[in-house]
Amino acid sequence: MTHILAIDQGTTSTRALVFDSEMQITATAQQEFPQHFPQSGWVEHDPSDLWQTTLDTCRGALGNAGISADQIAAIGITNQRETTIVWDKTTGEPIHKAIVWQDRRTAPYCAELRDAGHAEMITAKTGLLADPYFSGTKLKWLLDEVPGARARAQAGELLFGTVDCYLIWKLTGGATHATDATNAARTLLYDIHNGRWSKTICDLFDIPLHMLPEVKDCAADFGSTAPDLLGAAIPIMGVAGDQQAATIGQACFEPGMMKSTYGTGCFALLNTGTTPVASQNRLLTTIAYQLDGETTYALEGSIFVAGAVVQWLRDGAQMIAHAADTQAMAEGADPHQEVIIVPAFTGLGAPYWNAECRGAVYGLTRNSGPAEFARAALESVGFQTRDLLDAMHADWQGSDADPTLRVDGGMSANDWAMQFLSDIIDAPVDRPAVLETTAMGAAWLAGQRAGLYPDMAEFAKGWAADQSFAPAMPADTRDQRYAGWQRAVAATLTV
Repeated sequence: MTHILAIDQGTTSTRALVFDSEMQITATAQQEFPQHFPQSGWVEHDPSDLWQTTLDTCRGALGNAGISADQIAAIGITNQRETTIVWDKTTGEPIHKAIVWQDRRTAPYCAELRDAGHAEMITAKTGLLADPYFSGTKLKWLLDEVPGARARAQAGELLFGTVDCYLIWKLTGGATHATDATNAARTLLYDIHNGRWSKTICDLFDIPLHMLPEVKDCAADFGSTAPDLLGAAIPIMGVAGDQQAATIGQACFEPGMMKSTYGTGCFALLNTGTTPVASQNRLLTTIAYQLDGETTYALEGSIFVAGAVVQWLRDGAQMIAHAADTQAMAEGADPHQEVIIVPAFTGLGAPYWNAECRGAVYGLTRNSGPAEFARAALESVGFQTRDLLDAMHADWQGSDADPTLRVDGGMSANDWAMQFLSDIIDAPVDRPAVLETTAMGAAWLAGQRAGLYPDMAEFAKGWAADQSFAPAMPADTRDQRYAGWQRAVAATLTV
């Protein structure tokens, strides 16, 4: 058993990757799946798409690697977080489509929670905000709105899980109903200080505790796959939500280290060690990872739209043919125009947390065209990252804070975007030699647990940068550009 199979179940596609004994990727398989938008601000997935693409890509990656299941020492899973699924514990049939993390349908209930004075208690226990982003209010919506769901849940007929939990249940043939601490910490139902589901919050949301999964370390025994699925029973030994898996894959193991992942959204995490830091700037206090029963915490800032703004340019506005075209277009944009896109397609995340505002474009002239839109789209990601990092630095005063930002995700391959990011945050940006940091984190968790991969210290020594970007923008230009962004956001929030 010389290989690890990593499952990376994302928001728009599912991938499976085979890692060898040296933690090198030997094969991959990927499938996209449909997004469902039943109303403005609502986003859903069909759970059967998540499951089928997982199964197909696992089989495909094994086939592409030319190996059989009995050569896989363990499986590691990383997943889109907060996305909420409820299914029948006997048949495995979901009662509704999955409600995706981007979905804002529970904004009115979150406002009720805040108006009733519950928000402070929720934040104190979970480290999160009373926002539609998280799983708890999505679960309440399903129990309230799907006919008969609450009665079935109270009767013990239904199970809840985030995507990792659902995939584990399916892979093990219903034998394991479990999640890891990082995914549990994103539900709005988990007390991150005491390491257990909060009865207080579950009672408030009218959610039966018995439908929630067992919570384990990130590296633990999550059961084994049903032999008929992949050709052998393979133990599942590593699980972490995608941003925490990327933090692990980036070897951000020391307090003060930061990473930012640029996928559909953008997520920056700052390791704060074994002490949770309560944010004064509307960031989230969350679990970075939990190993051997010890919890390491992080401050997190979440941007809902990063790579998705480029997807919008391609699929919605139809201004570009391919996402990769944005680099050349940004380089060729008119430098005298300052078009600003505030991509609040589903509201704004940290540090604003406004679920109701929507996207806007500022600074248009008669000469504004696709090139200027492409540049503005890439710049919007840099501006939003600066918002997060400024808030993090205000919360984290540790003298050992490392100013370097480690980046990963699809957009990190765009040199123009990464140089602008370095310029606007006025700090070095390091892009790793292995861009698949999310899958790498899941693979290391499983491989280390299986005895195939080295411990944390040795793993960290192997991290290497592919390219580093240093700030080159004059300070007055940086300040002027960021001030323009702040005015645009302020205007968007008032519409």
